[in-house]
Amino acid sequence: MNKTNGFSDMKESDYINTWTTSTGELRLVPLDQSGGFYVRPGIYELKGAHAIRGGVNFTVHSAGAESVTLLLFHREGDIPYAQIPFPDQYRIGQVWSMIVFGLDIKEFEYAYSVSGPWAPEKGLLFDSSKILLDIYARAVTGQSVWGVKNKGFYKARVVRSSFDWENEHFPKIRMEDLVIYELHVRGFTQHPSSGVSAPGTFLGLREKIPYLKSLGVNAVELMPVFEFDESADERTYKGERLLNYWGYNPVCFFAPNTSYASTLEFNDEGTELKTLIRELHKNNMECILDVVYNHTAEGDENGSMFSFKGFDNNIYYLLTPEGKYYNFSGCGNTLNCNHPVVQDLILDSLRYWTTAYHVDGFRFDLASILGRNEDGTPMANPPLLERLACDPILSDVKLIAEAWDAGGLYQIGGFNYRGRWAEWNGQHGSPGLVTSMIRKSVGCGLP
Repeated sequence: MNKTNGFSDMKESDYINTWTTSTGELRLVPLDQSGGFYVRPGIYELKGAHAIRGGVNFTVHSAGAESVTLLLFHREGDIPYAQIPFPDQYRIGQVWSMIVFGLDIKEFEYAYSVSGPWAPEKGLLFDSSKILLDIYARAVTGQSVWGVKNKGFYKARVVRSSFDWENEHFPKIRMEDLVIYELHVRGFTQHPSSGVSAPGTFLGLREKIPYLKSLGVNAVELMPVFEFDESADERTYKGERLLNYWGYNPVCFFAPNTSYASTLEFNDEGTELKTLIRELHKNNMECILDVVYNHTAEGDENGSMFSFKGFDNNIYYLLTPEGKYYNFSGCGNTLNCNHPVVQDLILDSLRYWTTAYHVDGFRFDLASILGRNEDGTPMANPPLLERLACDPILSDVKLIAEAWDAGGLYQIGGFNYRGRWAEWNGQHGSPGLVTSMIRKSVGCGLP
């Protein structure tokens, strides 16, 4: 990996050959130097980090930040080998975008340092000493071995998009014809009796497709597969180590849980999950994801700061007038779902899982939070739920709500926005069981 004294040898196939922006074709040539690297203003519409021809495009946004610095780490390293400030002129509005030339995505991991005001009573928690995970990261590092604690912060990798979907198709099974099997990826095959080659992984689950078909199942609902840290809140009980097994505590909304992969997928994270979904589709079975957009793993005032808090705490979370966290999720914080920036984040995430992973549907954990206003009160026509119902990319995917939250809001029978939403019914047995789904669990108004 070279700095300003030259460029590393890179395969052209690893990079986007041309790029056209809303303002015309961008000529990708270095214009400045920062942190010892050749740089130029980036592609502002391209959120996150993406390989392009000759380098990598990094784009972040923050309403309250005063400056942003890109941190580069050697693979699995703990100390950044390079700190590259975004030049002031690379900021447009609240967006910083920069192309760094000469980077090979196989050789580095990255994070950010963000400077700004520290005023907790106003919800402002900027701290340049914190290493922050890219909110739009496609892969989170250091999480690939189940139960191994990370080193106090998260980093990201740039992910290639070269998966071959072959002749796969979307089954598009009618809601009323679904027979859904809800499962935990690790728990489903972890026991030796499963007989799979890679227990507790996406590969292990793929090997059980014939078994699921023999049961008459035509859709698999995966409990959370977004990256989460199972050891973050670990406890010991009677000498036994207890982890956050279920995964309802997301670290990132765009990255798959790498501990569910049977092999390390450096810069190809998600390949094993995509292969599972492709094979489900070939067997005319759908894949539904259990998604958590109501809170994050950063917790409350006593929780960690690894991403959202450090970029714009007062935008991403519902806060009291004193700057404390509303806790309608029961997990310490509540995502500010109907702020326009957070609306875009959730919509971008769902579009990404639909287009990049070919997911067929989403079951929304504590979905009533998605309809709360910025002061926590329920809204009559929540803009986020309206946008999800009417989004063109999401028009064929199933939208299934767990229509309540931990703040007492219970909306069973009233969540069918624009006729697009179905509900898990909490009044017929345990939510998620096949027995309850048969009796009106999915599809409003079904017999």
